[in-house]
This record gives sequence, structure tokens and C-alpha cells, in this order.
Amino acid sequence: MSDVYSISALSQEFDITTRTIRFYEEKGLLQPARDGQRRIYSAADRTALKLVLRGKRIGLSLEESRDLIQMYKPGGDNAEQLLLVKDKVNQRRTALKAQLNDIKTMLRELDHMDSRCDAALTVANPMAKATGTKS
Repeated sequence: MSDVYSISALSQEFDITTRTIRFYEEKGLLQPARDGQRRIYSAADRTALKLVLRGKRIGLSLEESRDLIQMYKPGGDNAEQLLLVKDKVNQRRTALKAQLNDIKTMLRELDHMDSRCDAALTVANPMAKATGTKS
């Protein structure tokens, strides 16, 4: 094998725990070779780990990441995989935009509520506005 990695090398490179790598292995996302008890990760395992972590950052489930990784054909036509990636990215983008709109609405409502509280405090205690105290 040309490019091989230990679990500790991958752990350090990607700043994750060895337990996380073993978890991904248990889920079938990585298939290291064995030398006794020692795990030997290939360049393909390293790439799969990189893709899983990237997928996690953009909100993909482990199952979605596994499906995308299994679709990869080294040296082949990966158009189907790339189309699925684009679809997942667009779905995630749409969901995030909806969340962003919800957050903006909530912030406007909080601003409005804060202003109403300030107005009510000014009526209830005219000195509160002048001194900056809201009690």
C-alpha cells in the first residue's frame, strides 16, 4: 500500500477523536485493513472521512454521506453522485434560508416587544428612561 494512515494520524489531521473514527467505522463509512489489533486506513478511507466530516458540517446525515460515498466510482463517471450532491446542497440551502427568515422574524418580534416594554416602563416610571434603569 502506498498511502496508509494510522487512526491517531487521521485523528490529529482532522482534529477529531479516535472514538469518532471508530464510530464511523462501526457505521460502515470506513473500512480499514487490520494488522492484528492495529487499524490501517487507506487513502480511500481518508477521503471518505473527509467527505463525512464535510457532509456533517453542511447538515447531511451519516446515511446521506454513506450513500454519496458508496456512489463514488474512482476513474469513472460520477455524474449521478454529483447530481445527488447538488440536490442535497440545494435542499440544505433552502432549509437554512427558511431558518434565517424565521430568525429574522423572531428578532423583529423581540425588538418590537422590547420597545413596547420600554414604552410601558416610561409610562409606569418616567424616571426609568432618564436613568437607564428599568425597574
